Amino acid sequence: MSFGPPVDPNARTTSFPAGSGGRSRPGAGRFLVPALVAAAVAVALGAYGKVHDPAGTAFNLAGFSSTGAVKSWLATGAFAFALVQLVSALAMYGRLPGLRAVSWTPALHRWSGRIAFLLAVPVAVHCLYALGYQTYDSRVMWHSLVGCFFFGAFSAKMLLLRAERLPGWLLPVVGGAVFTALTVIWLASALWFFRTVGVTT
Repeated sequence: MSFGPPVDPNARTTSFPAGSGGRSRPGAGRFLVPALVAAAVAVALGAYGKVHDPAGTAFNLAGFSSTGAVKSWLATGAFAFALVQLVSALAMYGRLPGLRAVSWTPALHRWSGRIAFLLAVPVAVHCLYALGYQTYDSRVMWHSLVGCFFFGAFSAKMLLLRAERLPGWLLPVVGGAVFTALTVIWLASALWFFRTVGVTT
């Protein structure tokens, strides 16, 4: 369950023999299922959040002053591990001058993505069950919209990871979209909470 690109950036590229005219290139239809799944997940989450009567709270953890604090710290943890995954992906792709991937970089990449996702799930549950899909101001609207997009894009990424002969640019683009969405979510929720309420547990 990773956010970033695969371990070997050349493993999923497609080459064609001279004169083939690209006839062996997989059709665009093979990307239709991940795209449809992404759209279905995003729309389903948004629809549930919209029709569900907000409960006001979904969970709390001992030692935290409020559910808002719990959600903000979990989101911050998810964002931090996503940053680790981004850096490890750039290292594996050779995009960080002076920093090369080592033998444990792929494992760090995979596990940081898994932990980030696991931390993001209870945040999403709280948002959907306790707050619902809301649009009463621009910050909340973008948070709701991008939150649904994040889980849709993540679903597509997981399906694409199992596909073969993908264009070399596709997984980095989708992984970048997932990371960008998580960044926007964190800025519109956890960072806003810390700046408004204070950095508190």
